Amino acid sequence: MPPASTTTPAVRRQIGSRRRTSAPRRPSPPPSPPPKRTKLLTEVMEKAAYAVVEREDYGDISCEQCRTGERAEELLLCDKCDKGYHMKCVRPIVVRVPIGSWICTKCSGDGQGRKKIIDFFRIQRCEKDDIKDKCRSLQDSRKRRRRSLVYQKKRRRLLPFIPSEDPAQRLKQMGTLASALTALQMEFSDDLTYLPGMAPQLANQAKFEQGGMQVLSKEDIETLEQCRAMCKRGECPPLLVVFDSCEGYTVEADDQIKDLTILAEYSGDVDYIKNREHDDCDSMMTLLLARDPSKSLVICPDKRGNIARFINGINNHTPDGKKKQNCKCVRYDVNGECRVILVATRDIAKGERLYYDYNGYEHEYPTQHFV
Repeated sequence: MPPASTTTPAVRRQIGSRRRTSAPRRPSPPPSPPPKRTKLLTEVMEKAAYAVVEREDYGDISCEQCRTGERAEELLLCDKCDKGYHMKCVRPIVVRVPIGSWICTKCSGDGQGRKKIIDFFRIQRCEKDDIKDKCRSLQDSRKRRRRSLVYQKKRRRLLPFIPSEDPAQRLKQMGTLASALTALQMEFSDDLTYLPGMAPQLANQAKFEQGGMQVLSKEDIETLEQCRAMCKRGECPPLLVVFDSCEGYTVEADDQIKDLTILAEYSGDVDYIKNREHDDCDSMMTLLLARDPSKSLVICPDKRGNIARFINGINNHTPDGKKKQNCKCVRYDVNGECRVILVATRDIAKGERLYYDYNGYEHEYPTQHFV
C-alpha cells in the first residue's frame, strides 16, 4: 500500500496555481533600413572622378577669355572641361606651366579659391556688429575734435581707401597679388620685419633722421590704422597686379581713387644700407637717412612684401615720364618710428596704372631707361 501523501492543502493549492511555462518567443526581425534617397545627377558628377576625352586635333583651340588662339605656347587646357586659357588671362595669373593636372577657376569653384586667399593673406574674420561699433566710435571721436576752419584749409588730411563693394571683385584683386608674390617666391606681409643679423627694431627711430622727419598727425594715424584694419578683414584697396611684357609686374587701379588716398604702406625686411650696397633687389626703399650713414636703413621686399613692391617708377628725365606720376612715397614719423606710406597725388581713374618717382629723396637711382 503506497504511503500516504504528506502534502498539506495549502501546498497543493500553491502547486496547482503554477502556470505552464510559455514557449520562447522568436526574435523580431531587424528593422528595415530607410529607403535611400536617389542623388541627383549633378551631385554625382560633382564628386565623381572626371575624365576628358581628348580630341584628335587641338589646332582650333582658343582662349575663353580673350577669344584668340595666339601664343599657343601659353595656352593651358583644363583637365575637366577641356577648354583653353592663356596663362596671363586667367585670374589669378599662372606664371609657370603647372606640373600635373590643371583645373580652371570655373570648374574648381569659388569656395576653394576663397579659402586659399583667406589663408594666404591671414585675413581675420570679424562680426558685422563689431565692425559697425568700431566705425561708429571712430566717427564719434573725430566729431568731438573741433578744429578751426583756418586750420582745415591750411592742411589737407589723408583719406582711407575705399574697397570694392563686391566680395568677388576683392577676391579677384587679392588673387592677382597672391599670384605675383608666389611667382617671385615671396611671402605676404603688411608690416616691417626685423630679423636676426639685420637691423633691430630699436634702430628704426625717427629722431635719428638727419634734419628731422615729417610727423604724421593723430587724425592721419587713425586713418592709417583704419586702412590696416580693413586689410586684415580682407577689404583690400581697389588695385590689381597685372603683367606687362615690357614693364613686368605692375599695378593698376580697379576703381576710381581720390587724391590723397592712402594706397599702401611699404613693407618688407629692414636692414642697414651698408649691408645692401651690392644687393641686386630693384625694389629697396629708403626708410631712414641717419646723421651717421652707417645707421641708415632700407626696406628690402625681396622675401616679404605687399602690393607696394609692384608699383613701378617713372622716367623722371623726360616730360612725358613725369606726367605719368600719380602717387608718391612719403616717409613719416609714426609714434616715433619711421614708416613709408604710398599716397595718391591726384585723382586716379579706373584702369590707370600707378607710378611714382623712385628718386623722391635721393637722386641716385637711374631711371632714364624706364619706359
